[in-house]
Amino acid sequence: MDLNLTNKVAVVFAASKGLGKAAALYLAAEGCKVAICSRNEHNLKQAQAELQKSSGSEVLTHVVDVGKKSDIDNFIQMIVDKWQKIDILVTNGGGPPVKPFMDTDDEEWHTWFENTFMSVVRSIKAVIPSMQKNKSGRIINITSVSVKAPLENLIYSNSLRLGVVGLAKTLAAELGPYGITVNNVAPGYHLTEGLERIIRTKVDMGFKREEVLEQWTEKIPLRRIGLPDDLAGLITFLASERSSYITGATIQVEGGMYSGVL
Repeated sequence: MDLNLTNKVAVVFAASKGLGKAAALYLAAEGCKVAICSRNEHNLKQAQAELQKSSGSEVLTHVVDVGKKSDIDNFIQMIVDKWQKIDILVTNGGGPPVKPFMDTDDEEWHTWFENTFMSVVRSIKAVIPSMQKNKSGRIINITSVSVKAPLENLIYSNSLRLGVVGLAKTLAAELGPYGITVNNVAPGYHLTEGLERIIRTKVDMGFKREEVLEQWTEKIPLRRIGLPDDLAGLITFLASERSSYITGATIQVEGGMYSGVL
């Protein structure tokens, strides 16, 4: 299937590792020019070299703290200045810490509100002028299966990511007349640094790593933990012209773990 992505400009946030990096690799492989960002310049340069080697595509990098509006705005302006347009936006950010509600505090709530919710608001707002001008665009938000069913001790993620779903559904209606689609992807357990952080927390509580993975795997009908590639394929499809009649959707990628019907 030809996804018609050659020379499209794709922006992927938090893409030096994990799910974001996998999405950037897939988009570059389809012929996109890709702009990636992260807080860690060393990791960014490594990711840039890998993307260029595997695809031959142009890759732009910039150090960005997604919790800072100025960083996001500067990054998007740099891309528009270089390539004169933005066709695809993949929002993403590091996952909040593992905590029960009573261990949270106001300062952390503010920090993760900025990183988990406002980063998406600001990223989308920054790319809309370019997309409206071209009467076309794809916006894909990486959220979590926690928007379908809350996960234990992930109070920040369970709460704040639902705001992203409401935002996307609203924007799907507002931006549809401009040919812009807005969708969410909701990964479950995928082997990333974020998942390892959750595993380490459970190990500190006295569990063995193998036991944690086995317990999770038993809850997944496909009987395996996901890989970043499992999500990247869906993101790439949603970024393409083949998905032009899908908008306002939240699609989980979790091996069948979520048992609800909607």
